[in-house]
Amino acid sequence: MRSAHVKGSIFVFALASTILYLSHIKEEFRSHSEELQRAHRNQSVAGRGLMKRMEKMEENINRLIGLMSKLEKKDPSKEVRKLYPRSALFSKWGGGLSEEEQKEAEELFQRYGYNAFLSDRLPIDREIPDTRSPRCFQKKYPEDLPTMSVVLIYLDEALSVIKRAVRSVMDKTPARLLKEIILVDDHSSNEDLTDKLDQYLSSVEEQRPGLVRRVRHPEQLGLTQARLSGWKMATGDVVAILDAHVEVHVQWAEPLLARIKEDRTAILTPVFDRVNFDDLELTPYPPAANAFNWAMWCIYDSFKPEWYAMKDASRPGKSPSIMGILVADRKFFGEIGSLDGGMKIYGGENVELGIRVWLCGGSIEVIPCSKIAHIERSRKPYLPDLGDTVKRNALRVAEVWLDEYKYNVNVAWGLPPEDHGIDIGDVSERKRLREKLNCRPFKWYLDHVYPLLDPQLDLIGYGGLRNDLSPSLCLDQGTVAENKPILYRCHFFLSQHCYYRTHGQLYIGVIKSHKYSTNRCLVDVGSGIQPGLYECRAAKANNFHILWDFNLGGPIQNRGTKRCLEVAPDENGDYQLILRQCSGQRWNIQHVIRGRVGLR
Repeated sequence: MRSAHVKGSIFVFALASTILYLSHIKEEFRSHSEELQRAHRNQSVAGRGLMKRMEKMEENINRLIGLMSKLEKKDPSKEVRKLYPRSALFSKWGGGLSEEEQKEAEELFQRYGYNAFLSDRLPIDREIPDTRSPRCFQKKYPEDLPTMSVVLIYLDEALSVIKRAVRSVMDKTPARLLKEIILVDDHSSNEDLTDKLDQYLSSVEEQRPGLVRRVRHPEQLGLTQARLSGWKMATGDVVAILDAHVEVHVQWAEPLLARIKEDRTAILTPVFDRVNFDDLELTPYPPAANAFNWAMWCIYDSFKPEWYAMKDASRPGKSPSIMGILVADRKFFGEIGSLDGGMKIYGGENVELGIRVWLCGGSIEVIPCSKIAHIERSRKPYLPDLGDTVKRNALRVAEVWLDEYKYNVNVAWGLPPEDHGIDIGDVSERKRLREKLNCRPFKWYLDHVYPLLDPQLDLIGYGGLRNDLSPSLCLDQGTVAENKPILYRCHFFLSQHCYYRTHGQLYIGVIKSHKYSTNRCLVDVGSGIQPGLYECRAAKANNFHILWDFNLGGPIQNRGTKRCLEVAPDENGDYQLILRQCSGQRWNIQHVIRGRVGLR
């Protein structure tokens, strides 16, 4: 180790000496250049030729010095130890940081879920690439557009991120259109967001008196309440409710305001570009519909075919729902019920808004010519695990809006089809709102707005599937790559979710919410004693036997081969799954949807 250090020191000394010698030559060259320049001015052919050669020599010396400097920096004796090789922050960023800088960067990353260390060192008014469709550049917007209130919601954000959001809104929104910026603090604990934020906003006040207004919750109320607080304070014609970890693109506001001027009942969302949580570089996203699955988790999905048929990526697209960032006519937003104040902390409120707007007389649209860069955090700031809150909020949406399809939310969360036992709060006010607005049934939404969502009307049983001979073991998807189901100790998590439909297919693993998705079917391949588990479309293409007869408390028998799925001891005395002539074994599935034909 010592020898390597000595060699490294000699290497550095040699490089430094070489750089010093080359610099000396360069200075000697410069000291004798005056006579050559005089010759060049006198149009001496010899002087001009010599001058060009000397200029080339200087260029080569500069290049050599630069190369030597780079080699010096790569000296192996100067390599810095990587303190957090498993941290997501350092997977492709931070190679040149000292150990102290690594510690600071990781501590800030754990606090905020993004690279606050780097954010603090970037310009507040940094330029981001314009990722809009070229057709957006050609669009012209009316001068007499509505005014806008921009609401920025935050909980324990990095100060530099909030500064950058405020600055980008100020710089990228025409002053005549920007009525105000409202900062809503959902009871942050970060000390930087008191005095230091006050100092920054004082400088903003000097530039634009009265532009920024603030709300601070006395306790943490959650995203829905924070958004409602901002909307209630707003005075502009249009309210844009954004996260505070954003940077708006150039001309982001005009296409939104122009569309609402055309139709005040349209609630809009821009297209998000992703800002990576580690290097804060921007990854462009194409326009897509904001949608959801039956668990009420937000996803991106396709627009309807007619949008693509227009072959114009600058045109607005109808969307089943909204991701969370929304822009609406301020008064219409109130008329249609704003947001459900009974939602807790996080999740579900945006899906509820999308469904309600469509059912009650409005529409949701994505506006591709409006783009916002949004930091994709590695984790959410509210709770370590948001699953229980999202589940509770999803069930609340189902109870008010989904009519006879609400069982799908229970299925998605692995809950009983009726009495799920979870307190969703009082929904009577929301049900009265639905009656007051004379809203359509949810079936209309499935037929006209989101036909890609699978209503799963033929689902009759779901949950854990157990054989009476081994009640502590459940049917499990096993290792996906092996295409072989297994028996495993019952835990009732996703790998043990089974679904039986009236057409005879039996899925193992999570059931997909959309018609275009494929599930994994239990199959009898026709040979051997082992059952298989394949994607249903692939199994059908390979002529595997994928249809089963199953009566609750009875056998599971393949319709094609007439063999039954059964359990039998293996050579170690443990139970294994086999296919064989039916011997009368009985299976039971955890939940049955009453009134469905099939399981008895």
